[in-house]
Amino acid sequence: MGYQAQGPVIPPQSNLDDRETLVSEQKHKGKTYHQFTAVFNVVNSIIGSGIIGLPYSMKQAGFPLGILLLFGVSYVTDFSLILLIKGGALSGTDTYQSLVNKTFGFPGYILLSVLQFFYPFIAMISYNIITGDTLSKVFQRIPGVDPENLLIGRHFIIVLSTAAFALPLSLYRDIAKLGKISFLSTVLTTLILGIVMARVVSLSPYIPKTEDAWVFAKPSAIQALGVMSFAFICHHNCFLVYGSLEDPTVAKWSRIIHTSTLASVLISTLFATCGYLTFTGFTQGDLFENYCRNDDLVTFGRFCYAVTVILTYPIECFVTREGVLCAAPLIFIIPSACYLKLSEEPRTHSDKIMSCVMLPVGVMVMVTGLLMAVTNPQDCTHGQEMFYCFPDNLSLTNISVSHLQLTTQLSLLNSSIFQ
Repeated sequence: MGYQAQGPVIPPQSNLDDRETLVSEQKHKGKTYHQFTAVFNVVNSIIGSGIIGLPYSMKQAGFPLGILLLFGVSYVTDFSLILLIKGGALSGTDTYQSLVNKTFGFPGYILLSVLQFFYPFIAMISYNIITGDTLSKVFQRIPGVDPENLLIGRHFIIVLSTAAFALPLSLYRDIAKLGKISFLSTVLTTLILGIVMARVVSLSPYIPKTEDAWVFAKPSAIQALGVMSFAFICHHNCFLVYGSLEDPTVAKWSRIIHTSTLASVLISTLFATCGYLTFTGFTQGDLFENYCRNDDLVTFGRFCYAVTVILTYPIECFVTREGVLCAAPLIFIIPSACYLKLSEEPRTHSDKIMSCVMLPVGVMVMVTGLLMAVTNPQDCTHGQEMFYCFPDNLSLTNISVSHLQLTTQLSLLNSSIFQ
């Protein structure tokens, strides 16, 4: 019997179809996963920690105008994040620095590099301070714990949280791996929002309203714009998130940004509204400073917030509320300036019109906001209890309620809510 050559073994057609279907599903799941993580990374960058200062921005701007400005900043954030990626596509660059370098040369590159360094540097300092101050108050509420114990001091907490959590999370090379961390941070932020919403119902009737509580607009609205800008800024890492996508395109990025911004502005508006309605003119830059220390529900909220700050640390989202010198260039000025120089669209194109509006507005916010921040710094009790936590304290000014009514309200507050 002679040798008969055999052709390659061809698997049954059904097996081929199953294999192709499996590979296709895995690719689809991979793309969906990357988009999912991108959405939560952007949301975490926006609301992960800066959300705590938004009620204070309502006090600065006037509540009605503050809400309008919040929606305006969210729209500008949405527009400028997409504009940056469009600029990168037009210039053939894939980083913020290379985009500015190709558009404005070495001087522009140096300016952006300084801002990009200054921004996360202060962010890291802010995160450490917030974590230390917040967790120390949480641990002091544990029964039997000595408030003077060094293990619950802010310095020890800062060193421990940085070494054990923030630093290891910051060592990831691919920002997509932070998607689950960002999802957890968003969940915790939602819990904090629920606590703030619960307290607006239980606390608001007992907190006196200031005379200017419902003024439409106030002169410090520019400062409020700076607070909101820092709450929404995430432009410094947008190219990193964009690069983590599977087959990144401007259209796909636009969908992600629209979804992220919409979720962020809804959560931010609810938080700002509930926080301000609770304390009106007494609202502080750190909303948790307004709550009494013997409020255990808020103590849990403080713990969630501290964890959120630690989880936001690797994203390097700036949380400080008075730094318009950096926020305005990164959000308003640089993205619009790059696009205006690179784009060949006609002047009547909607993107160019919006960019022409953003550029002078950004300059105005930067200059005016900086001057106002220096001449009129925000006040904060820095750990001191507010007057309404003590029913016998009657040293109040500019309050449109009688002392008798206030004393009655505060007595009910302490007896019916915290005990």
